[in-house]
Parts: sequence; C-alpha cells; structure tokens
Amino acid sequence: MKFLDLAKVYIRSGAGGGGCISFRREKYIEFGGPDGGDGGGGGSVWALAVDGLNTLIDFRYQQHFFAKNGQPGMGKQRTGKDGGDIVLRVPVGTEILDEDEETVLADMTELGQRVELARGGNGGWGNLHFKSATNQAPRRSNPGQDGVERTLWLRLKLIADVGLLGLPNAGKSTFLAATSNARPKVADYPFTTLHPNLGVVGVDNTEFVVADIPGLIEGAHEGRGLGHRFLGHVERCAVLMHLVDGTSETITEDYNTIIGELEAYGGALADRPRITVLNKIDALDEEELASASAELEKSCGGEIMTMSGVAQTNTVDVLRALREQIDDDRLRQKPAEEESPWQP
Repeated sequence: MKFLDLAKVYIRSGAGGGGCISFRREKYIEFGGPDGGDGGGGGSVWALAVDGLNTLIDFRYQQHFFAKNGQPGMGKQRTGKDGGDIVLRVPVGTEILDEDEETVLADMTELGQRVELARGGNGGWGNLHFKSATNQAPRRSNPGQDGVERTLWLRLKLIADVGLLGLPNAGKSTFLAATSNARPKVADYPFTTLHPNLGVVGVDNTEFVVADIPGLIEGAHEGRGLGHRFLGHVERCAVLMHLVDGTSETITEDYNTIIGELEAYGGALADRPRITVLNKIDALDEEELASASAELEKSCGGEIMTMSGVAQTNTVDVLRALREQIDDDRLRQKPAEEESPWQP
C-alpha cells in the first residue's frame, strides 16, 4: 500500500429542507387550518479515528465528501426526512487543518474519537408554526438553512513509541528489520527509505512501536533531500533513537547535522529524550571502535551505546534502554492518583 501522510479534501454539509405551506382541506371537516410540516435537517460531516489504518491513501482517490440535503416538509404536518451524515474514516494520529494548513481544527489522537467538521443546516418551519390568534391562515414558511462548505487538510502523524533518526544509510531500516517483523527496503545507497515504516518490537515480554523515517541531510529544514516533513511522524514519540554510522570519517559532523535539523524544526522535538547509538560496530576493530566511541561521546556530551544491526550485537541492550525511557514517559503522563484521607 502506498504511503500518504498529507491529503486535501473538500467537504459540504447538507442544506436543510424548506418548510411547507399547506392547509387542511377535507370533506365534511368544517374548520381546516394550516398543516404544513417542517423541513428535515441536512446531514453533517464527521471525522472518525479508526483502527487498522496507517496512511491517508484513501483520500487520494476521493477528495469530495458531500452530505445529503434534508427533504422539504409536506402537508398533514409531515416533517421532511433528515439528510444522511458523511463520516471520514481517518487513522489515529491525524491532524485536521483549516485551508491555511496552519490552524489545527482537531487532533485525532484516540481510537474512536469523533469530531464534527461541518454541521448540517436546520430545516425550515412550515406554516403551522406561524399560526396565531390574529393570523389563523398564515401563508409563509421558512427556507432551510444552507450547508457549510469548506476545504480541509488532513495530516498524519504516526503514533509510535520510538522514532529512529540519522543520516541516510545510518542503519535505521536494518535495525528495524532485525528487531521486528517489519520488512523495510534495505540497500547500500542514500534515501533507500522513501516513506516512514512502522514495526512492533518486543523485549522482555514487552512490546512497543518503532517508527523509521527517511534519513535527514544538512539543510533538510529548508527542503533539501526529502525535507523535514517526515519529522512530524516522530513528534509524538516517547524517545528518539539517534543512529550514527560508526564507519563514517566525520562522526562529529554527522551527529551535529541531525541535532541541528532537530533544533531548526522547532517545537519540543530537540528536547525529547534521546538515546545516541554508534552503529555498524561489526565493521570496526577494537582500536577503531574505541576511537569512534570517544569521538561520539565528546560530541553528545554524555554516554552512548554501541550496536550492530546486521550482526544483532547489543540490540537487546538498546531495546531495553528504549523500553526504560518509554516507561518513564508513561509514568510522567499518568495523572497523579488522589491520596485517600483514610489511612489503615
């Protein structure tokens, strides 16, 4: 299935049906009077976060969503039928933006979340509503209210626990393939990964979700390479895993390039908990490994981990470190329980 994380849609809610002007005229009934019914309400347009979707590809083939109009009222005090609603089924993690692509109208972060995007118009009143002691034969009714028409953008931000960061060919996809059932494309040329991949990783009877995004290069925040738009998929991650190629001759520059792009992206992404990992240690001897580790530790100003995704060396230790960060994040987000005044 082709990955799509940005889609433009056109929606319109249904217009309300008009009220009816009618009078009761039946044989042998001495007194008639107004009996025009009200119009039915127009259908609304809703967004619903559903399970089983991780792309917006469905909205490439259908961009227009129009709800049904309400039917007009009829005689004998009959109300018109309401128009049917339209529901846009979107993946969990979808942001709904206004036409300016900046104003966030809704953030679908929970399964089953339902948001009204455009409300249907109300049905008009029939002439029965206008009957009074001084106007017993009104010949007026209200038209139905118009529907709402608008253009929206859907932007998907994947819900994952861990986000993989690094330059192209740092070994992100290899790590994901070695630790999960995901099968991302792996090759020895830059930008092998063209769209984000998700994998479920298990360690010590615990599972969490890892997101692999295309590699970043210097100037990505200005649109170079594949740009920085995929960084939105790791905004919600509990921890970031920064992979650095241990065989590179410019380890310090490689590390600073990614950190610089995170800071240029803005938001709190650069402040997210981050684990720095020196990858591809299977291609280094002891002296080269010690030198590369020392250089990377000096660059990041803290401890690092070493790993080989191909040989699966130290991958379990890295997964356990990631799990600890995820657990800490969940504890921070968990609301504090109210202490009971009763003490046993």
